[in-house]
Amino acid sequence: MKSCEIGTGEKPNEEQIKQLKKITSEIPSDDILIQNADTIKALADPTRLKILHLLKYGELCVCEIITAMEKPQPTISHHLNILKKAGFLKWRKEGVWVHYSLSNPEITNILENILK
Repeated sequence: MKSCEIGTGEKPNEEQIKQLKKITSEIPSDDILIQNADTIKALADPTRLKILHLLKYGELCVCEIITAMEKPQPTISHHLNILKKAGFLKWRKEGVWVHYSLSNPEITNILENILK
């Protein structure tokens, strides 16, 4: 696709416009992109990334996560809720305890590939 010179007043030709319309028709809607951005924002915190790495090794009770992270319970609960809402975690309740695991075991591998 031939590019336009910025500042020359040159406009895309019909073929370029047709190609651009095809490309933009394949881009997700703004609502989906906003949702995707919110999901990615859930990963933008070192504490949440560490929780994901902890859960890579299997299900953990909240009390175990608190102990491993050496942070207060309200802080860990806050981060777990963000990860849960973003769809990165699944959970189950057993008596008074809540156990968390990764919703997709490949999440940490995917993150590692993105960050390479």
